[in-house]
Amino acid sequence: MNNLKRKSKEGRQKELSQMLKQDPFYTDEELSTYFGVSIQTIRLDRLKLGIPELRERVKKVAENNINKVKTLGSKEIVGEIIDLEVGTLGISILETTSDMTYSKTNIVRGHFVFAQAESLAMAVVDAPVVLMGVANIKNINPIKPDDRLIAKAEVVRVRDKKHYVHVKINNKNHEQVFRGKFIFNEIAQREE
Repeated sequence: MNNLKRKSKEGRQKELSQMLKQDPFYTDEELSTYFGVSIQTIRLDRLKLGIPELRERVKKVAENNINKVKTLGSKEIVGEIIDLEVGTLGISILETTSDMTYSKTNIVRGHFVFAQAESLAMAVVDAPVVLMGVANIKNINPIKPDDRLIAKAEVVRVRDKKHYVHVKINNKNHEQVFRGKFIFNEIAQREE
């Protein structure tokens, strides 16, 4: 992502607006690097265009998707769901922090990554109540704090009330850091 020729202010703002419509998850730092301008210039451009900061953009997209989830409550999902087609696929983002790391290694603890994968996998399942029956997971690369994890879950098969879901998680550099295969068993709701 590097734009060698500097654009006019109007050209930059027009392209910035188009980029954030296509992918609202660019950071100000990434945009600054792309356009070859300061972060403050990007912030001023966003302000002029009425485009909120990244956290607000993610929050808005997540709020639009959370109501589609059948299996979990909004506070049970780890990360922010940014795209969801129940029964088919979903995407979530998790911003890691230093609070999530082991103190001696500064590597993000695996249960945060697993929780993002599992909760997204459950969110894509088209059933009101499921129980995870099987999880086959692999942590591929260490994750550092202040990394953005992008999880993609896909329902690959549904058979005999079993939902097979694959999840891949990449970091902000598009390197795969985790993958998992989950089988969720659909269970009947108890009458109370």
